[in-house]
Amino acid sequence: MVWIMAFKRGAIYLANFNPSMGTEAGKTRPCVVIQSDLLNEAEHPSTTVLPLTTQLIDDAAPLRYRIKSRDKLKADSDIMLDQTRTIDNRRIVNDVLTMLSFEEMAEMEMLWQIVLGLE
Repeated sequence: MVWIMAFKRGAIYLANFNPSMGTEAGKTRPCVVIQSDLLNEAEHPSTTVLPLTTQLIDDAAPLRYRIKSRDKLKADSDIMLDQTRTIDNRRIVNDVLTMLSFEEMAEMEMLWQIVLGLE
């Protein structure tokens, strides 16, 4: 029997992004789940995420959204809004590091919509 973890929209987990190609985010790094909880609760086999980086770039909106360290997220990080990935759930390698607040999700989603051309 294979155990499938149900992920939560707005939660940050560690995921293994290797192998990567070109400008794709690689290595094991935090990512925020942006996939609908409708799919998450249905135990969908893949999850849409945005990777985080500790290589901070000031004033990089709408490509990046900054969050402060807290809980198990050890460093301030930028969410890379131009690096949307749908990954196999087996790439997610830990429990929740932290959760984005409602306000953070709203601000991040507004920028993400600009990147996707939905705004």
